[in-house]
Amino acid sequence: MTAAAPTTRRRSWRTLDSAAGGLALDLGLYAVSAGFAAITAATSTLLPHRAWGATAALGYLAAALAVGAQLLLRQRRPDAALAGLPGRWAVTAFAWATATLLPLAQQSVQRASGRTDRAQEEVLVVEHAGNRLVEHGTPYLGPDAIAALPADERLLGYTPYQPGMALFGLPRAYAAGWWTDARIWFAVGTALALALAVASLHRHQRGTTGRPGAGDTSPAEVDRPRRAAALLRGVQAATVLPICALTLATGGDDLPVLALCLLALALAATGRPGRAGIAVGLAGGLKLFAWPVALVLIIWGATRRAGLRVTAGAVGLPLAALLPALLVDRDALVENVLRFPLGHGLVTSPAQSPFPGHLVADALPGGRIIAAGLLLAAGAAIAVRLARRPPRTAAETALICAYGLLAAIALMPSTRFGYLLYPAALLLWAPALHEPPRPTGEPAAAPLSAKWRAPERGRA
Repeated sequence: MTAAAPTTRRRSWRTLDSAAGGLALDLGLYAVSAGFAAITAATSTLLPHRAWGATAALGYLAAALAVGAQLLLRQRRPDAALAGLPGRWAVTAFAWATATLLPLAQQSVQRASGRTDRAQEEVLVVEHAGNRLVEHGTPYLGPDAIAALPADERLLGYTPYQPGMALFGLPRAYAAGWWTDARIWFAVGTALALALAVASLHRHQRGTTGRPGAGDTSPAEVDRPRRAAALLRGVQAATVLPICALTLATGGDDLPVLALCLLALALAATGRPGRAGIAVGLAGGLKLFAWPVALVLIIWGATRRAGLRVTAGAVGLPLAALLPALLVDRDALVENVLRFPLGHGLVTSPAQSPFPGHLVADALPGGRIIAAGLLLAAGAAIAVRLARRPPRTAAETALICAYGLLAAIALMPSTRFGYLLYPAALLLWAPALHEPPRPTGEPAAAPLSAKWRAPERGRA
C-alpha cells in the first residue's frame, strides 16, 4: 500500500487530526490536559507531581483559551497565519513553556532553596551517579557498598541506567544551584534533539517538493501541508502531552532518551542511516529502553543495504559507554544494570504500576514465570514479524517500535505508567515520517541495491 492510498485507519486519523485545520484536536488536547493537571494537583500522593499540576493546569488552560481564540479567528479569516500552522506552533511553544519548563524551573529553584520535596528520586540518583563518576570513574556502587548503606537509603544507591545517564548529573558534582539540577540538563538535551529532528524533517519536506510555485499541483506539494501538520502533532506528543510534561518537570530522565529516538527516526526518514545509528546509539548509552528501537532500526537499515552503518553507532556507542564502567568495577555494573532491573538486587524496584504483567506476577502461583513467558511470547511474535516483513520505511519502523514497547510495558512484571510516553510519542511521530506520494504514473522505486548504490552512497 502506497502513501497515496492510505488505510482506512489512517484516513480516519487524518480526518480527526485535520478537523478545523487541526485546531479542534489542539483544543481537546489542552482542555483535557488542563483537567488532568488539576486532578493531579488535587489528588496525587507525590508532592513533586502536585506542584507540577498546580502550575501546569494554568498553562494548559491558557493554551486552550488561545486555541479557542484561534478558532474564532479562523471563522472570520480562514487564511490568517495566527489561525494556521504558525499560530499552532506558537501555542505549542507557549504550552511547553508554561506546562513543562516553568514548573521545572520552579521546582529546581525551590529545591536549591532547601525544599526536599521538589524532585523525584531519579533526579537524585542521576546526580549521585555524576558525582561518583567524577570521584571514582564509574557511576555505580558495588553490591557491598550498597549493602553498607542504611536500609532506607539502599534504593537510592542503585543507578539502573546506562553509564551515559551520569553525564546529566555532572553539573551537580561541581556546583550546587538551581541550574545544576539534572532536570535542567534533561530539558536542554531534549530540546536540542527535538530541534535537530524537526529541522531535519523540515529540510527534507522542502527538498522533496522544491520551491512551491503558484501552479504546482504535484502530489508531493499538495501533501506538504499535511506532512507539516503531522510534524507539529509529533512534537506536541513529545512536549505538551501531560505524560511527557509531568515526567520532564519532576523526574525527566526518559525525555532525552525519547527525543534521541525520535531524532534517529527522523534521520532515517531523510535517508541518513549512519546518523540515525549515532542518534539511537546515544539514546542506548543512556537507557535500555532505546535498545529495542536500535534493533528495529538496524533491521530497517539492512533493507537499505545500510545495516552496518546503522549498527556502528547503534551498537558501538552503548558498548563504548559500558567499557569504562566494566573496566573500573564489573560487579558494580552487573549489580546496577542487570541484577536490580531483573528483580535480583538487594532491594526491589518501586516500579509497580498495575499493568497485566505485574498483576499476573503478583496474583498467580508462579506468576513471575508466567509473566516472563508472556513477555517472551510477545517478543517472539515481533521477531517473526520482523523476519517476515522487515520495516522498509521510517514510519513503519516507528510503529513497530511503538507497538513493541507497548507490549513490553504491559507485560513486564515491574513497570511504570510513565513509560507509556514512549509508545504514545512514537505513534504520533510516525505520520511525520511518511514519504511524500509519488506522481501518478511514476515508476516504482528502484531495487534497493540500485537505489542505495547511487544516490545514497556517501551520506551518513
